[in-house]
Amino acid sequence: MNNNLSGKWSENHPKDLRTSPKRRAPRMNCRVPVSIEWNGTATGRCVETGFTRVVNAYGCLLVSPKEMELQQVLRVTNLITCQRSDAAVVWKGARRPDGWDVGVELSECQMDFWGVEF
Repeated sequence: MNNNLSGKWSENHPKDLRTSPKRRAPRMNCRVPVSIEWNGTATGRCVETGFTRVVNAYGCLLVSPKEMELQQVLRVTNLITCQRSDAAVVWKGARRPDGWDVGVELSECQMDFWGVEF
């Protein structure tokens, strides 16, 4: 019996799984209420409340009541800790019953922004 599994990894797993880049920081499923501020093109300054689904030190997957554009510049406020950070939309997901899924990258890595330990 051959116990060498190194060859098996590449044979038995999809190529995208084998070659996918590793994330910069661990992620955590965490619902954090947030305030989202941005300058809308037609409406001027917009402020909405939303919440996160997943967080890490570099950003989050948040649920927004409004659709946003890629690269939209935001200010995100954690409504529990009252910390604020500039951010940008880096991914747009589908609309769900509770809002739009939006990937957001914080302008600076902030290990304590979400109030959780990673």
